[in-house]
Amino acid sequence: MLQPNVIVMPAAEKFMRRMVRFSEHPAGGFRLTVSPGGCSGYSSEFTVEPRPMAGDSVLMVNDVQVFLPAESRLMLDGITVDFADTPTKSGLTFVNPNQAACGCSSSGDAAAMPAETSVSLDSIKRTVRA
Repeated sequence: MLQPNVIVMPAAEKFMRRMVRFSEHPAGGFRLTVSPGGCSGYSSEFTVEPRPMAGDSVLMVNDVQVFLPAESRLMLDGITVDFADTPTKSGLTFVNPNQAACGCSSSGDAAAMPAETSVSLDSIKRTVRA
């Protein structure tokens, strides 16, 4: 399977590593599902899984396994994944240098900023699989 040309920044890698290490599947991987939606074009969910699901590709980020479904691989091509922890947001962020920024910002230079989205830590769901 083709791997996306995705850059995972050290802060995102650290977050993924911790999520896996402190889960019930410390030998498993970080499953990242990205779909269209949201102001900047991305909506995402993640879980920690013991193994990839059928059709998933495994992206190795140093020694962290990242399980990517087919649709997520396509969307992440050319994207930089980072992690932000600020007073206003905390979670993964996705920066697409080829997408125009959302026009809903009141900032005058919003069009010059790369598009970005985040997923809140509050959206983490524990999935029990049989």
